[in-house]
Amino acid sequence: MNMLKSLFNAPNFRNVDVAEANQMLSSSKPPFLLDVRTSAEFKEMHIQGAKLIPLDNLMQRMGDLPKERAILVVCRSGGRSSTAARELAAVGYDVINMRGGMIQWQGAGLPIRKG
Repeated sequence: MNMLKSLFNAPNFRNVDVAEANQMLSSSKPPFLLDVRTSAEFKEMHIQGAKLIPLDNLMQRMGDLPKERAILVVCRSGGRSSTAARELAAVGYDVINMRGGMIQWQGAGLPIRKG
């Protein structure tokens, strides 16, 4: 029963592809960019301006996130960011999940930073 309840009461968040995410980040009011990968993955490559909070630490570090601004969540392929988006939406954040993650971002030739 709890599983059915969680399916029908699933927190609401939006999904966007990498092109839409890039447009949002380039807008006059960009969302807060949250990367939920590991620190090693983040050092390998990330989107400029991203704040790293690994998924394993997200619940303890929600206080580091803005409530007054949309949050765009990114990971390697979209799985962890979807989990993070669900968790954040459940406690009232305005969340956007970037489908395809850094794999599709890099594949689309969009800018990345290393280090």
